[in-house]
Order: sequence, then structure tokens, then C-alpha cells
Amino acid sequence: MVKTLVVVGAGPGLGMGVARAFGRRGFRVGLISRSKENLETLVGELAESGIDASGFPADIRDRDALAAALGAVRDAFGPIDVLEYSPSPTGTITNAVQTTVEAATEQWELHVLGAVTAVGQVLPDMRARGEGTLLLTTGVSSTVPAPFLANVGLAMAGLRNWAHALHAELKPEGVHVGTVTIAAGIVPGGEADPDAIGDRYYRMYEQRDQVEQVIGDLEAFRALVAQWDGGHG
Repeated sequence: MVKTLVVVGAGPGLGMGVARAFGRRGFRVGLISRSKENLETLVGELAESGIDASGFPADIRDRDALAAALGAVRDAFGPIDVLEYSPSPTGTITNAVQTTVEAATEQWELHVLGAVTAVGQVLPDMRARGEGTLLLTTGVSSTVPAPFLANVGLAMAGLRNWAHALHAELKPEGVHVGTVTIAAGIVPGGEADPDAIGDRYYRMYEQRDQVEQVIGDLEAFRALVAQWDGGHG
């Protein structure tokens, strides 16, 4: 039976790398993002590679719209086997002392509440079948506190924590949850090439033995944060 991947927050970099990695291995691909025009472009690129894909427009911060889009993927392709969640940070990014309730809420809605919504839509079917994979993506600030990414890190750390908790709770039921920390710029060539990243996501799905992978150099980012602190102390 053909399996289905849905990428929530699909874009030309990481999202397409994941889509190609799974699509080349026979998955149908549903792409969710806000722009219908961008989705049409991405779907066309996948079609040129022989990958069966469709786009489903939705603003991730609009929880009803996101739930409806995931329902549309299920109606079009059947049960969702793999959910990959990786919206790019958008909106205001604040330093720690500049973080307001509004700035924190903006990122929390995108990274945490969007993920909770998406997982809530696909998880009941996965639990009923006793199989499925959830791959939740964060950035380096989820692991290394950075004053200049304070509100983003606040949300991403929450998502990373929840992914680990989901992994522990769902593993006995046959549902695999993994989180990927991106600690590098996603550019063609090297470790952070979109297709290289996509292959790592696929290995997490296939091997099901890791709760977390880090792409990039956490120590280099810690050094960058230390230099920033030194200049603002």
C-alpha cells in the first residue's frame, strides 16, 4: 500500500528536501503552507521528479484552517503515515529583555500550538493502527539559549520538550516520535544540504531508534552566543 507523508510548513529548502526523500521512495506527499502560489510551484517541481504530490493551503497559526487542510490530505490520500512539522520562524524576533507577551505568543502559536494542532489531527489514526511517525523540527535555540532569539527559543524549546515527552509515551504503542534540531544554515552542499537533511529524516523514519538528531554544530553556536554576551555585558 502506498504511504503518505505530509509536510506542514513546506518551503523550498528543508520541506522540499524531506518531500523529495520520501517521494523518491514511493510516498505520496501532501504539502501545507500559507501561499497557494508557492505550493503550486513546489508541487510542480515534485511532479517533474515523478513524485505524486498535492498542495493544501493553510495558515499554520489558524488552527481551524490547519486542521481542515490535514483533513483534506487524509481525504485525498488516505491515512497519514508520516507527519513532518517545520514552519520557518516568521514574525517579530526579540531579544530576551524585549520579549513581550505578544512576541512570545506569536512564536508559541506558530511552533507549539501549530504542532499540537497537527499532531492532534493525525495521531488518533496512528494510534488506532498501531503505527506512524511524527517528526517535529526545531532550530538551534531550542537547545542553546540565545538572547537574540529569545521568543523563538522559548517556543522551540517547548516544542522540543513536548516531542521528547511524546516519544516516551507513544513508543509502546508503535508510534515513533522524533525531533530534529537544525543548527546550520540550509544551503546546497554539505551536511545542511536540503536533500542530505531529507535523507536523515527518512532514516529516522525507517530506523525508528532515535528521538533526536542534530544537524550542524551546537558548539559553534554556543561560541557565537558567548561572543554576543561579551559584547553586551
